Order: sequence, then structure tokens, then C-alpha cells
Amino acid sequence: MDLELYYSCCGKSICGGCVYSSTPSPGNPYRCPFCNAETESNVSDEDDVNRMMKRVEAKDAGAMFALGNWYYNGRDGLQQDRAKGMELLTRAAELGSSKAHTFIGNNYRHGGNMKKAKFHYEAAAMLGCEAARCNIGSLEGIYGNIERALKHLKIAASAGNYLAMNNLLTSFEQGQFSRAEMDSTLTAYNISCAEMRSEARDAFINVCQSFH
Repeated sequence: MDLELYYSCCGKSICGGCVYSSTPSPGNPYRCPFCNAETESNVSDEDDVNRMMKRVEAKDAGAMFALGNWYYNGRDGLQQDRAKGMELLTRAAELGSSKAHTFIGNNYRHGGNMKKAKFHYEAAAMLGCEAARCNIGSLEGIYGNIERALKHLKIAASAGNYLAMNNLLTSFEQGQFSRAEMDSTLTAYNISCAEMRSEARDAFINVCQSFH
């Protein structure tokens, strides 16, 4: 689950757990912790989109990704326009958004273009997106490049990616991953998860899951 929240008011992002831990404080809990503006939870879809547009005009990759996602899926009062959504997502990727690269990679993968999907996954992985690296591992496995697949999955799992760790467990059960490698990767995975975990983050995840 993505724990980062983007604020269209000032173009900054913050961990969802940090937002959750600050909501009991005095004052309006629906205000940006950076600029104190009202957040999307407390403004109309039209006002939120207008704020996002201003951030796009300022060449904010985060805003381009968010607005592109909204257009692509028809969210926040916007009529679905996948062409416009992909245009914004492509601009965000060109400005270094790992999320945009991953989104585009997923789109190509679902469309059967594995070459372009891998290109965008690799770009996202180079920017630190472990979910994209896990996807590279999955593609390499499809190609039959087991050694490369396991290498990418190991890196992603060691950084705390659950899906990569789960895929490695399957590989281990199939005899493709050694006990020593499994033990060392599982140790790294547990350490990464422990470093990322906090009561606030867990509470935020539980709140998000309650809406699904």
C-alpha cells in the first residue's frame, strides 16, 4: 500500500502515518501540515482540480502524476480521458516520477508490450521504486531468465517489498532459490519492514483498508 500523500496546495508529500498521527492535534485535522491550507477532504473536486492544474503549470511531477491518474480513471469530478491522462503521466515520468514510470509500465504490460513495460519498470527501479523492481523480476521470470529474475526479486524483497518476498518463497519451494539465500533475504526483509513500521503507519493502513 502506498503510504505517501500528496498535497495539491503546495506540492509537497508526507507519509500517511505522519498525517494520521497529527490529526488528533488541536485545530482542523483537514489542513495541510506544510502550508495549513484546507486539503482535498475539505474542498470541492473543482477547487482541488484547479489547485492541481496550477501545480502542473509549475512543472510539478507529483501533480502531473496525480492529475494524470485522475483523468485516466475518471476521478475527482473529471470525465475519463485516457489519452490526456497518459500525456500527463508521460510528462511526469520525463520529470523523474517513479510512480508515473510504474503506472505506464503497468499499462504497457497489460497491453502485452513487455519491452516498453520493462523500460519503464527499469526507469522506476533506478529511481528507487522497489515495486517496479519486483515487476522486472516477474518479467525476467516470464522470459526464462531465472537468475536475473531472482536477483531483482532479492533486491526488492531485501528493501521490504512483500510481493517480491512472496515470489521468492515460491521459487524456494520450487528449488530455484537456496536455503542460505532465502534465510539472508528473509532477514533483510524483516529488518526493512521493522524500520518502516510504526504504530501511526499501521493505524493509517487499517483506516484505509476499512474503506475497501
